[in-house]
Amino acid sequence: MDPRYDVLEDAARLARAFVDGLDARPAGATASVDELRARLARPLTDAGEDPRTVITDLAADAEPGLTASAGPRYFGFVTGGALPAAVAADWLTSAWDQNGGGAVTTPALAVVEAVAAGWVRELLGLPPACGVGFVTGCQMAHVTCLAAARHAVLAGAGWDVEADGLQGAPALRIVAGAHAHVTIARACRILGLGAARIRVVPADGAGRMIAGELGAALQEHDGPQIVCAQAGEVNSGAFDPLAQIVATCREHGAWCHVDGAFGLWAAVSPSRRVLLDGFRDADSWATDGHKWLNVPYDCGIAIVADPTTQRGAMASSADYIPSNDGDVPWGVESTPEFSRRVRGVPLYAALRTLGRDGVADLVDRCCDHAQRIAARLAEDDGVEILNDVVLNQVLVRFGAGDDVTNAVIDRVQADGTCWAGGSRWHDKAVMRISVSGWQTTSADADRSADAILAALRAVTGGGGPATA
Repeated sequence: MDPRYDVLEDAARLARAFVDGLDARPAGATASVDELRARLARPLTDAGEDPRTVITDLAADAEPGLTASAGPRYFGFVTGGALPAAVAADWLTSAWDQNGGGAVTTPALAVVEAVAAGWVRELLGLPPACGVGFVTGCQMAHVTCLAAARHAVLAGAGWDVEADGLQGAPALRIVAGAHAHVTIARACRILGLGAARIRVVPADGAGRMIAGELGAALQEHDGPQIVCAQAGEVNSGAFDPLAQIVATCREHGAWCHVDGAFGLWAAVSPSRRVLLDGFRDADSWATDGHKWLNVPYDCGIAIVADPTTQRGAMASSADYIPSNDGDVPWGVESTPEFSRRVRGVPLYAALRTLGRDGVADLVDRCCDHAQRIAARLAEDDGVEILNDVVLNQVLVRFGAGDDVTNAVIDRVQADGTCWAGGSRWHDKAVMRISVSGWQTTSADADRSADAILAALRAVTGGGGPATA
């Protein structure tokens, strides 16, 4: 074997050791940023170093600063640990080193992405003609979908935004609920639509847009409008009333975009797809593969009902690039990037491994585990569950003030049995628990609930942890 490639064997061995140790390692990092900087900030040499030494040192130096986000008890964000088949496919993607810009650069992987896109449409029940682009994450999925929306609604007003820009264009307004995710506002900043110019529609106590207020908001403006609805509020997991919102958009001629970063995958669950009633009639949808589909990071999905609007906003050409005269979509026609990683390959492997039933089971298991944790915690008098656990999100408050809640969060993170983050909900400190990983079991849910209750008792001076 060529010794130049021994480093690949080393990387596989080190990766396997990390994955094998996930269940036993602390859920959070154990080293500070300063400590990690001292380990990793080595002098750059003139002559370079042996690659095997570099990889071995990198794994050792980074190890105390790595979290167990790929493991079974990491609940800090909507983070699914990558499936083994998806990791393996991601390694192949790196080794193949192909440009996902189009079929001319990598015909095999262009077909792989086209197949994966078809499976995504099938699983979600979306029309087979929808345009699908694989981007870095839901942030760029919003940028892509809202660029397509901008293209369409301004074209409807007689304006070519791709040719003439926004200066002098008909006034375009974005409308979103009060609990819209920050990535919607950021997409508006990137696209020149202005975060501060978003017309905010009030939300109810669960974070859902109040659909009855939307019509009045749309009547205020007689120009082109884009409405951003939400499938899965980032704290509570609540769903906007999508059927009413879409119907109101149709009545007023507005584009309807759905932020379904994780919640869109409730569509695969027979018991939970009712939460999404009406979503298929929207104009665009944004979601993530690296959340609930449990593929490695760098896999967002931008879906547009009319693919011509997606191509109109994204497509680019040059003399040295052959025209696309086939039926295989090109990345340069559906995403903002010219050169890009072929992100659909790990998704292809994950979906083929799981199948329809496996994806549905993954979603349902995570939701069931979230409800189990909430029920266990709610048995304690010092715990309040603040949301209706309709999906995989749990909002927890401890004691009567912010101090106890924040102290419990700190203690849980220091303990390392599980990892849960903090947030604010109706101006109160809360612990936010997000269950999204394929490895989480009922035993992990119980073990995590016990650790959280033990942290509460340590903070308040109570007794030992509750038992299962």
